[in-house]
Amino acid sequence: MSCYKYWGKLEEISNKLSSYGDLDKYGNSKLDEINIDEIIDILDEVEIIAHDKEIDFDSAKHILDDEKMNKALKLIRKFYVYIGARLETENALKILESDNPNETLDSFHFYERYIGLIENESQLAKFNDEKTFVFLGSGPLPLTLIMFNKVFKCKCIGIEQDANVAELSKKVLRKLDLEDEIEIVVGNETVIKDLKYDILMVAALAEPKERVFSNIWTYVDEKTPVIYRTYTGMRAILYSPVLEKDIRGFHKEVMMLPSGKTNNTSVLIRKIV
Repeated sequence: MSCYKYWGKLEEISNKLSSYGDLDKYGNSKLDEINIDEIIDILDEVEIIAHDKEIDFDSAKHILDDEKMNKALKLIRKFYVYIGARLETENALKILESDNPNETLDSFHFYERYIGLIENESQLAKFNDEKTFVFLGSGPLPLTLIMFNKVFKCKCIGIEQDANVAELSKKVLRKLDLEDEIEIVVGNETVIKDLKYDILMVAALAEPKERVFSNIWTYVDEKTPVIYRTYTGMRAILYSPVLEKDIRGFHKEVMMLPSGKTNNTSVLIRKIV
């Protein structure tokens, strides 16, 4: 099916989002005062398009590569990132105030999607209680680390470059009694040179991608499985994907496509020596 049927709809969605203001110019302060459900409802329209199974990868590229659509996609992606960060932060703060923090964690907007994502990624490497797993870009609500520790009992380390975000996630882990199981390190991808680990994963929103993977190549060995999250097909309207040029020096071994409402494609790569 042709993807062109969505061009007008994506521009319409972009126009709706633009009415909330310029994220680059004003930051997020104005948006933080707005009922988040308003923006989620708009972005849900994007997800319907992103999950259209009848649009193949080649057809999707007509939208993703078109200069006319670039402005609309750029704005949609910014709001997608903003909403994700805000939902994570709000859930993290609710956990700190909760009498039942695990129940509050389970209420996270995207919790069910993470279940499918973790199931996919568990097929890419051997996660178990003898392995140490590092996740680059752990965010305010380190749900990936929490779920891998809960399901596979592996020791987990999150890397977060924003010190304030890292501190919030540490408080969440203490509230959940997981501070002995999951460690948060402040810094960028270069801190992996000082860590001992068996599996490394890169968050979909880790930026800038070319620098991130270049530094990973410098410090990782050829035996260590490196998994990265990205967006493929029409789901790439939600966020810019990892490109082939970003992973130069790595061999792509396996790619796990998303199912259901999960958005991330997970890819296993290893360093080429």
